[in-house]
Amino acid sequence: MDHCKIIHIDMDAFYASVEQLDNPELKGKPVAVGGNSQRGVVAAASYEARKFGVKSAMPSAKAAKQCPHLIFVPPRFPRYKEISYMIREVFFEYTDLVEPLSLDEAYLDVTENKIGLNSATLIAKEIKQKINERTGLIASAGISYNKFLAKTASDMDKPDGLFVILPDEAEDFVAKLPVHRFHGIGKVTAEKMVKAGIFTGKELRLKSLEDLKLRYGKSGHYYYNICRGIDNREVQPVRETKSVSAERTFDRNLYEMEEIMDEVDRIAKISFQRYRKSKVSNGHTITIKIKYGDFRQITRSKTSEEGINTEDQFVKMGLSLFSEELISEEGIRLIGVGISNFAKDEPADVSPQLTIDF
Repeated sequence: MDHCKIIHIDMDAFYASVEQLDNPELKGKPVAVGGNSQRGVVAAASYEARKFGVKSAMPSAKAAKQCPHLIFVPPRFPRYKEISYMIREVFFEYTDLVEPLSLDEAYLDVTENKIGLNSATLIAKEIKQKINERTGLIASAGISYNKFLAKTASDMDKPDGLFVILPDEAEDFVAKLPVHRFHGIGKVTAEKMVKAGIFTGKELRLKSLEDLKLRYGKSGHYYYNICRGIDNREVQPVRETKSVSAERTFDRNLYEMEEIMDEVDRIAKISFQRYRKSKVSNGHTITIKIKYGDFRQITRSKTSEEGINTEDQFVKMGLSLFSEELISEEGIRLIGVGISNFAKDEPADVSPQLTIDF
């Protein structure tokens, strides 16, 4: 059977590693990017901080309690983007089939590649080495014949990992894999599976397609395939932008309508500028996101039949979605404003690739 050759590259603790790279005084110390010891959310944590249980998306106050000597640094996204572009330049030296998932990770299809190397594993080693030489940062790589297995592999031996799942090893590997380590199975779903007696891919494979669809809806079909090592998704070098947004977490909770509306206006304008600079246009739906002091979160949306392409339209719709009834006694800690439901463009043509040996 012929197989594609997919590499998943994932930078190790990317934001925190960039901060440690640029400020040598932070090397070897627990670092959290984002927030402070009183409020906010951790965007990234160094491996030294992770030893104390500090994780991304964790409330900063909780992180500070778990690691009293945690060093908080503000995020510098222009710098992260700068390095991300340098990393992607390395990818394009080997293949044009690069699908970025975020600033710090991407899929690469190297079935056919620019240097004519038959081994995806050797290509991954070269990529890791070049990234380190050019940026001073460490990447982990997963190599396999589809996206699910490649992404799973990249997480197996972090940091500085290089893990290969060969076609004839995949079935046994997935059978032993705990469900919480399956990419695409979230924490809540994994807990439900464990309660239902599904601990690993082996138990998941015993469930019929009908049973999984009944239990987990549309995701059931995906779970049925991945526990058998099946994932037919191609590496898509052009990812469709589903939404453009901006949000802000405040230094203190907001309670007053006038102050809140000023912030909605300001954030909507920032969001519109991002929308104007993006490759999408003619969005139809405006959404506001509100997170309260108790971390409860709601969204409100409004759709216009006409495309929204001026700042005035954008901001007015954003402001119209907010009303006094949305103010709560806990106060508002975060507001976001975004646009989605864009005019459809023609999908990118991604041709199937020839197969070579690992």
